[in-house]
Amino acid sequence: MARKTTIAVVIPSRNDAGMLAVCLAHLARQSRPADRVIVVDNGSPDNTAEVCAAAGVERIPWPEPGVAGASARGFDAAGTDIIARVDADSRPGPDWLARVEADLSDAGPLALVTGPGDFYGGPRLVCWLGRTLYLGGYFHVVGLLLGHCPVFGSNYAMAAGVWSKLGPDVTRDDPGVLDDLEISYLLRPEMPVIFDPLLRMPVSARPFATWATLGRRLAMAWLTFRQLFAAENPLERRRTRVRWVRAHQK
Repeated sequence: MARKTTIAVVIPSRNDAGMLAVCLAHLARQSRPADRVIVVDNGSPDNTAEVCAAAGVERIPWPEPGVAGASARGFDAAGTDIIARVDADSRPGPDWLARVEADLSDAGPLALVTGPGDFYGGPRLVCWLGRTLYLGGYFHVVGLLLGHCPVFGSNYAMAAGVWSKLGPDVTRDDPGVLDDLEISYLLRPEMPVIFDPLLRMPVSARPFATWATLGRRLAMAWLTFRQLFAAENPLERRRTRVRWVRAHQK
């Protein structure tokens, strides 16, 4: 009898108790339930602890500011075959984890899966622009830079083997680093990213609430890439990937 695959969902959260409660309610209605739900409480001054207790999920305090460190702390604690990642404002559909498991079931021990987002809570035009230009541009432009699909931080999952290899190298002490960009850049050629267009995720349109919030997000992306480029030249990274692909197509 085959051993059951285990899945943990990691949610970094800071001062987002209201949205977190909605996210946890959506996770509780999954057709394929999570084996663990881990909320990494990034120093929240609100009632995040009470929300986690009411939902019966695990809460790990992480006082250091920054989503990268908080996410890494949750990934470290997961201990499951698959580690999924959402944000507190994500609203996963009832088949989200079932699709994650199906997508990764035969993809190998170093695979990841991600999907698009649908924005809610803003004007219709803003949500459309966010989905089409902001996220569409992210997948297209960053994908061209990397030579593979990047992961979207509010909607992705990875085999445990990926984290065991990347975990020691990720940033844990810089609040300006975006964890999904960093993980996407650190991926080695043998770590394929599956893009599932049906693995959709509703997320809040709050990044577009003001020019300042959008600018802050873009500034964090630039800071993240600047640090990554300094550690590994992007052209050399791409050449390494091309050589690996050619060697394994023979």
